Parts: sequence; structure tokens; C-alpha cells
Amino acid sequence: MTLLQILALIYIGFIVLMSLIAFFTYIKDKKMAEKNGNEVRIKEKTLLGMAAFGGALGAFLGRIVAHHKTNKGYFSFTIYLSLLLQAGLAVLFVLYGFVL
Repeated sequence: MTLLQILALIYIGFIVLMSLIAFFTYIKDKKMAEKNGNEVRIKEKTLLGMAAFGGALGAFLGRIVAHHKTNKGYFSFTIYLSLLLQAGLAVLFVLYGFVL
């Protein structure tokens, strides 16, 4: 196994882990919003940061499943851009690591 293949596996594992964390964080924040209103909530910076730093897929799915933050344009923009960049990097890793 080459170094690039190892890096590809590490990156994909990181994306999966961060996506799971982001997904459950969005679900938890939605439940907190329904229960407490505006008290004791997860910060928007935290939710967006998770999407930007590896958890875009989980944030995207969490928003859909929980119907959470779906009317906020900057959430959509950040998550879609992050998802595009993370997927593109994963494709590059896979192509150069396992195909070429």
C-alpha cells in the first residue's frame, strides 16, 4: 500500500467520523430547540465549523432529517460548498491513490 492510499483511507475515515458527529449534533440541537426554545443551544459557529472541517455530509443529512436550519441561506451555502470541496478531495485521493 502506498502512502497516497494510506492518506486516502485516513481522509475518508475522517470524513465518515466527522459526518457522524455532525449528523448527531444537528439532531441534538433540533431536539434542544424544540425542548428549550433559545436556551442552552449549540452555537451556530460550532454547527457550521463541523460542516466546514469534514462533516459536510453529516450536516447536510442532519438538516434534512431534523428539518433544522433549513431556512438559513448562509447554512445552505456553507454546507453545500463544504460538501463540494470534501467530495472533490475524496475523489482526487481515490483516483490518484487507487487508480493511477
